[in-house]
Amino acid sequence: MSRVALVTGANRGIGLEVARQLAARGDTVFLGARDPDAGRAAAEPLMAAGGDVRPRLLDVIDQGSIDLVAGELARGVGRLDVLINNAAIHYDTWQRAIGADPSVVLQALDTNLLGAWRCANALIPLLRASGHGRIVNVSSEAGSLASMSGGTPAYAVSKVALNGLTRMLAAQLRPYVLVNSVCPGWVATDMGGPGGRPVAEGAASVLWAADLPDNGPTGGFFRDGRPIPF
Repeated sequence: MSRVALVTGANRGIGLEVARQLAARGDTVFLGARDPDAGRAAAEPLMAAGGDVRPRLLDVIDQGSIDLVAGELARGVGRLDVLINNAAIHYDTWQRAIGADPSVVLQALDTNLLGAWRCANALIPLLRASGHGRIVNVSSEAGSLASMSGGTPAYAVSKVALNGLTRMLAAQLRPYVLVNSVCPGWVATDMGGPGGRPVAEGAASVLWAADLPDNGPTGGFFRDGRPIPF
């Protein structure tokens, strides 16, 4: 049976590639984007290729837009099988922890942590209704305490917190919904910049977590299907 998936921040980069691959498999994909025009433009080629892709306005810092999508899913489908929390901002390579701009840190936390939290809270009833729900939080090794440095402080702190949220949600939702953090690696996207791995390789890590069997791991942190230190 085809699944119903929602991908946030899906109008470009890893999110778009994940949406493309899910649609190519026959899944119904709600493509979330904070810019509706960008979302429609991103979805058009996927729909032209035969995918059931539905672009939707979804700004993860706007609870109203999240609730609208959740309400549409509840009325029209009655379940959600996969939530991929991909939306993220501020890979702040220009600053260090000492002297970091607190306003940038707050913005990163609002999107990268609280955005994922808002989406999860709104959609958990539908993920439970699936019976095979999956939440994939797109994190980063920049948020690993084992290798923490003073760089990209806003981004790194937000991903540490996102990993903590993963553990808490997994503890509460097991065994009905599996929740994992995934590091896609350094990927050649607008945020990652040139020189990284192809976007399809980064997306593969995300899809691995979305495709876990019911007895798969939960509350973990993975890259390329292998655990990495929190």
